Amino acid sequence: MYGLIPSSSPIDMSNNSILNSYGAKQVTEECPEAIFILCLQSIVGVMIQAFMVGIVFAKLSRPKKRTQTLLFSRNAVICQRDGELCLMFRVGDMRRSHIIEAHVRAQLIRKKVTLEGELLPFYQQELKVGGDGIEDKIFFIWPTTIVHKINPMSPLYTLSAADMLRERFEIVVILEGVIESTGMTTQARSSYLPNEILWGHRFETLVSFKKETGEHEVNYGLFNNTYEVHTPLCSAQALDQLLAIHGTTKSNAGKRH
Repeated sequence: MYGLIPSSSPIDMSNNSILNSYGAKQVTEECPEAIFILCLQSIVGVMIQAFMVGIVFAKLSRPKKRTQTLLFSRNAVICQRDGELCLMFRVGDMRRSHIIEAHVRAQLIRKKVTLEGELLPFYQQELKVGGDGIEDKIFFIWPTTIVHKINPMSPLYTLSAADMLRERFEIVVILEGVIESTGMTTQARSSYLPNEILWGHRFETLVSFKKETGEHEVNYGLFNNTYEVHTPLCSAQALDQLLAIHGTTKSNAGKRH
């Protein structure tokens, strides 16, 4: 190597070449050690840069991984709540970091024929949903049951338990929110077919209070568990008509069940 004094080394030459390009010292074919170290250092430098780029990319791609910790119940259920027939499903979050500004949407997708005879194979209708007395935005720090009230505004208003099994449709549910740790938006989706909707069932309670520690405990082993409850098999429309004939309010009807 040109310009190499006795106290120098091939490693010193390699560092100078990488950091400052070539100066007074230059690599020649007479010093294979310097050539080898220079090539090795270049390869290692490229690998380190690729590794750092991978870390940044993984950080940016994190919302996709975050969706894997968002849970939807295996089945949806239909039962009465405060005297009204309701479609319900459950959502949960396995991580300790919360989803903020979480909100849920639901779409009913089925075939429809217009008055003019046009066939719409994937006609979408919005299902109004909410959790625990609030609208689509939920306070998502524990598993929450999402409720759709089957009232005259609902596309399910005229369907009975038997009709539900004969109908061909799919209910697509979407959970969106902002990841607390990164501030990035994430979205998770699931869907329910008619045979995945359990009529006359209710979800088991999975949150319990532990007096020993003064904490609430969530048992995710019960996340998909349901139990049977007495529920009219007629449609919500027929139930409203029956209650109107007998002059019974929905709240009183619900208490009897």
